Amino acid sequence: MSQPLEAFKNCFRIPELKQRMLFTLGMIALYRLGAFVPTPGIDGAALARAMSKSAGGILGFYDLFTGGAFQQATVFALGIMPYISASIIMQLLVAVIPALEKLSKEGAEGQKKITEYTRYGTILLCIIQSFGTAVMLRNMSGDGETPIVPNPGILYYVACVVSFTTGTAFIMWLGEQISERGIGNGISLIIFISIVARLPVAVRHLIQMVPEEIDVFRALLLVVLMVVVVAGAIYVTTGQRRIPVQYPRQVKGRKMYGGARSYLPLRVNQAGVIPIIFASSILMLPTMIGNAIRFDAVRNFFDIWFRMDGFLYNTAYAILIIFFCYFYTAITFNPIEMADNMKKYGGVIMGVRPGKATAEYLNHVMNRITLVGSIFLALVAIFPKIVNMFLRIEDWTILSFFGGTSLLILVGVALDTVRQIEQHLVMRNYDGFIAGGRRLRSRRF
Repeated sequence: MSQPLEAFKNCFRIPELKQRMLFTLGMIALYRLGAFVPTPGIDGAALARAMSKSAGGILGFYDLFTGGAFQQATVFALGIMPYISASIIMQLLVAVIPALEKLSKEGAEGQKKITEYTRYGTILLCIIQSFGTAVMLRNMSGDGETPIVPNPGILYYVACVVSFTTGTAFIMWLGEQISERGIGNGISLIIFISIVARLPVAVRHLIQMVPEEIDVFRALLLVVLMVVVVAGAIYVTTGQRRIPVQYPRQVKGRKMYGGARSYLPLRVNQAGVIPIIFASSILMLPTMIGNAIRFDAVRNFFDIWFRMDGFLYNTAYAILIIFFCYFYTAITFNPIEMADNMKKYGGVIMGVRPGKATAEYLNHVMNRITLVGSIFLALVAIFPKIVNMFLRIEDWTILSFFGGTSLLILVGVALDTVRQIEQHLVMRNYDGFIAGGRRLRSRRF
């Protein structure tokens, strides 16, 4: 226990790392402050009462990713999901449009241009989703006493579009600032904080339900299952397939170099939590569009077949997670480039010919381990449905935290952030979070 505490103390002994951490905390505090700024023309209290009657629906799940901003109808009601949707669309376009693919390979300038296109796409999606959300809120019945939208005029729609679009643009800017000047991936950290902000509500619901609605045994079993899922998520996220690579000996001058065996680590979960976030954002769009349409037949279709506890929703959710695992791995993992680099420096995999055969071997291994990782992610993502079937726990606020998407995102983002802090500590010869490490004296110049 003393090792992690000592590592956190070391974080604040490094001026640059301390500045990055304080900057990240400041941006997070600013984000949480903006989550309480109300949107003009919407009664947030009436919306919260209306959503509490239909807890566990897609709107409640969407509210989880906004940290309660959607339920309170604040300017951050759309959250960061439009930016994620725009990123998905842009990555798909890069894979199918040669001009964008060529642009993505032009280094920093090309990536900067693609990021700019993603921002424009985010604003366009925000305008569309803002108008759709405004229509949906106007069509919601409210609590029967106070309407959610007291005056649904033209100014109401203008206020919603401007407020929601500006709020998402500001969140996007916060995420980019955290990634550039802080610690961790800014967009992932924003989603992380949004989920953590709802954790006290889930714990309070669980305490209130014991022992009247849930017996003590089921509550303890739920906690045990949560620990098992967290351990499994950490195991799969950090799991690697280490492929031995042999490098030949080389004589340069009077010295001999190389001749050692190293390992090429291939991550079981190469995509991290990205497939979970992508799949969630994709499945939110059709339901929100269906809720914004006045036709009862369309709305009833989504209410019946696209319920979060429905078979069709969970099946589509699992398939999308597996698809995005392979899709994102194909984008980030390039076996041809890795095989060329190994051939350039004389590295070979025992029993595999250099060049094309090595690339095919690496691609084959990555496909196999990605299948295991993607199936695990899909099973954990639909874990709340499984718990609901066997433990008969209906409160989706509780289930969303004690297993499923939220837990995977929390574990994945936490591990990624800790890994980045570890890299900063190792670069400066400080103890990291790994037990058994020893302190190295810093180099003096």
